[in-house]
Amino acid sequence: MTLFNVLSLIGGLSLFLFGMNLMGEALERRAGGSLKRILGKLTSGRIAGLLTGLAVTAVIQSSSATTVMVVGFVNSGLMDLTQAINVIMGANVGTTVTAWLLSLSGLESSNMFVRLLKPSSFTPVLALIGVIMYIAGKGKKKDTGTILLGFATLMFGMETMSRAVAGLKDVPEFANILLMFSHPILGVVAGALLTAIIQSSSASVGILQALASTGTVTIGTAIPIIMGQNIGTCITAILSSIGTNKNARRAALVHLCFNVIGTVVWLSLFCLADVMIGFHFTQQPANQLSIAVIHTAFNIACTLLILPFARWLENLACRIIRDSQKNETDAELDERLMSTPAVAIAQCRKYAMRMSDTAFSSLDTALTMMIDYSGELAEQVRREETECDHMEDVLGTYLVRLSTHPMNDEDSIESSRLLRVISDLERISDYAVALLTSSEELEEKQLVFSENAQAELFAIRDAVRDISSQTKEAFATGSTEAAACVEPLRHVIVQMKEQIRIRHVQRLQQGLCSIPAGFVLTDILTDLERAAGHCSNIAGCVLEMGQASLDLHSYLSGVRKESPAYGALLAEYEARYVLPSLPRKENNVHAAGSVIG
Repeated sequence: MTLFNVLSLIGGLSLFLFGMNLMGEALERRAGGSLKRILGKLTSGRIAGLLTGLAVTAVIQSSSATTVMVVGFVNSGLMDLTQAINVIMGANVGTTVTAWLLSLSGLESSNMFVRLLKPSSFTPVLALIGVIMYIAGKGKKKDTGTILLGFATLMFGMETMSRAVAGLKDVPEFANILLMFSHPILGVVAGALLTAIIQSSSASVGILQALASTGTVTIGTAIPIIMGQNIGTCITAILSSIGTNKNARRAALVHLCFNVIGTVVWLSLFCLADVMIGFHFTQQPANQLSIAVIHTAFNIACTLLILPFARWLENLACRIIRDSQKNETDAELDERLMSTPAVAIAQCRKYAMRMSDTAFSSLDTALTMMIDYSGELAEQVRREETECDHMEDVLGTYLVRLSTHPMNDEDSIESSRLLRVISDLERISDYAVALLTSSEELEEKQLVFSENAQAELFAIRDAVRDISSQTKEAFATGSTEAAACVEPLRHVIVQMKEQIRIRHVQRLQQGLCSIPAGFVLTDILTDLERAAGHCSNIAGCVLEMGQASLDLHSYLSGVRKESPAYGALLAEYEARYVLPSLPRKENNVHAAGSVIG
């Protein structure tokens, strides 16, 4: 083997690893929506979890990426350990798809149709199509082009490696090294170390398939190496679990125990049977196809062996990593999910819904004690406002960091809208505190509203409660019907605010209201109007989901002008929320301090 062969081997290996990484990332982006749907339907059932892990890994071509996602899900509290075990088992089976794709490079036949299946025949065409789609396409077409380019690159790297090592079949030293690895323990260690270094069992299996093309790798040598590769791939999940909570560390440990137990059991049985029976096929040379078969058979056998004892495996992980005396909390948003932006965006939306619940709860509580102050409720409003501030900071920072990862257009737009929504939610909680401050001022200065003034405030309060309820439903469910009700209702709230102000000025002119008390009323009305305005912004984001433009104000203006239903909704709300009629003569009783009317 010459220096040029070594250089070709290094170049082929580099192209192979780069192509696999490129294709995997593009597959994740391209299948983003599918991943969200698959993981969204995940159940605790063994078969459902197993099929989920298999499907996700088959799509993104990496069991390591799947297990890292699982660790992130468990750490975030989105998946329990039982679900994680089932998904991990499925991931081990799903990763065998890559070996079957790579085995196509070993096809040898004079038949034209069989030769067309050989990657060297069709990858140039895929590469050409991929380049055209990558240069000319956008969004999903560009991702599809990247997938084709990645596949063509890894197959070209595979063939380059195979050609570079072809001369090793005539090197006695290489045959002696492989003979050493035929020892089961050394073979397992070699496979585990190689996979741990490159952190991909699919890639290490591909390298083994390239070496097998020399004809010097026997089946007896390949079997322990393949088993060791399954152990080595666990290093990615183990590294990913550093700094996580106990359940996430247990998920990574389950992955390791699953592969170690499977290797020990099946390798022991294989060696025992070989001694007792004597398998003649172990001395036969392995090829790309036989390695793919061994890889698949071993992973399926491990799954069939351990799947009935999944609960036992979970108990073992819990015994090794015991519960600590300190209470651990789930991570709010796990950075491990950033490797799959589509999934990360879905979790960001769930987190934003939690923020929505908190923000609207604080507003509703503030509306409740707008007239009747309560110290206990006041603490709740301030606590929820602090939570909203924290959640906006966490989610905003996470989304900004996520934006540096490659995303498809749909996820990128969703990320931008979530950033805008959480800002509006945080402002709603701020206005809840502002309403609380007005309530405290009324309590401190012993100011009370007249019955007529209270009735007016109750009317606009009901309208604000309605708009907050419609907005919360629209954001949680994506209901455009609920979202369409928000803007006309906001318009009615603005009208009610102006009418109450006019009435207040009239009472002020008649000497029925003190100036200090009037300031409190003005502050309350302003806070109610602005809270309704932020509700309108959130509903606008829901309405414009199908729009390419991110100009919310222009979009809402278009809705008001062009929607035939807008006028009907406006008339309905104007009829529903009417201020009480003014009495001919309003009597204000100055009994408990100043009375404002």
